Amino acid sequence: MNSKHKSRSRSPHRMARYALSAVAAVAALGLTLVGCGEKGLGTRDEGKSKQTTSTGAKVLWLGDSIAGAQAPALNAALKASGVEFKDSSSDGGGTIVNSGEEITQMISGATWKQLGKDIESFRPTVVAYQVTTYDWGSQDQQRAAYEKVVDTAKDAGAKVVIVSSPPIKIDGFYKQHEAQMRTAPKAAAEVAGKNDGTVAFFDASQLWGTDASAQKAQRAPDGIHNCQQGAATFAKWFTEKLGKQESFTPASVDSWAQKSWTGDERYGKLRCAA
Repeated sequence: MNSKHKSRSRSPHRMARYALSAVAAVAALGLTLVGCGEKGLGTRDEGKSKQTTSTGAKVLWLGDSIAGAQAPALNAALKASGVEFKDSSSDGGGTIVNSGEEITQMISGATWKQLGKDIESFRPTVVAYQVTTYDWGSQDQQRAAYEKVVDTAKDAGAKVVIVSSPPIKIDGFYKQHEAQMRTAPKAAAEVAGKNDGTVAFFDASQLWGTDASAQKAQRAPDGIHNCQQGAATFAKWFTEKLGKQESFTPASVDSWAQKSWTGDERYGKLRCAA
């Protein structure tokens, strides 16, 4: 994972390290996510309780810290479904778009470098990129970046899934880039439309809506990231859509939603219920 580039404005608040012991209700799934005992448990024991049959699919997950907050649940859901998963999201930006600004030049350069390493070592069958909050630039620049990731994946024998980002709170940091952030999913959808069969566009507004302040959006207290509830909701939605595309049956939510990923330390840093 590329995590050396940290966004000062977007890094989660530093908080004391503590165990997650509370119950986070996942109303959309009709389940309960129980946080586990110690910090940093992540997904170490996912898949131990039940042997799953491999589908042969391997998903490389790219994006920013929003994608990172979704990754623990996505890892659990996909692995329970027999799909290998590698999280290569970055808390520091993760964008593949070079807008010409110094910050996106630095972040996109690191992302592309890491992507090459991940493709060589992990050999994914699907490269899944969630549009980041740093996908700035003109629509031409955005399309060029998405076309580049498509070509890169094709050369490696992999398909591409581009997922639009969820609605977020637009603060002073993002305000100047709000218009560019709105064009990014449109550019991604255009690229997917021109590459039918090898590229899919998953419109996350079907899940979250477009209002970050709405209950449906399930944002964390910062108005940007997911807590366990939202991460599980996203993982269920994404896995079902990917299953239809890649011809595998998603595991039942009961088989993965209450595993140790709910105790991942990032949720404590996001001030999720504890």
